[in-house]
Amino acid sequence: MRPLLITLLLLALALAAACTKEQPTEAPAATPEPVVETEPEIDPATGFKMTGDWELVRGNCTGCHSAKLITQQRGTSQQWLTMIRWMQKKQNLWHFDPGTEERIIAYLSENYPPDAERRRAAIPPNLMPPNPYSTVTLD
Repeated sequence: MRPLLITLLLLALALAAACTKEQPTEAPAATPEPVVETEPEIDPATGFKMTGDWELVRGNCTGCHSAKLITQQRGTSQQWLTMIRWMQKKQNLWHFDPGTEERIIAYLSENYPPDAERRRAAIPPNLMPPNPYSTVTLD
């Protein structure tokens, strides 16, 4: 009888130990992969980002100057509009119908927005050397 009692005791201990063990938890929910925005393809002829109305910009802008002049610039919608107005006033650029102009500006401001790191800050006037051609006298 003794071996049976020992066996039952060992079995009870094993059962108690199994019940106190941590139950396996569910596998952690898979973390969704971050969405990586891919850059659009670059047109080999112009360097323009091939997205949206890039062909409209190519057709209206590269007839007068290189595409490099555009891709090196950065600006907000208002800044691009100001550049277009300057070209219309000073460089004889034709006037666009409002829809075309909006699409051109939207493409430019979306694909070539301002970039704070592209240019150094302006030199403060007090650090500028004197202008030898200035007609203003400093007394």
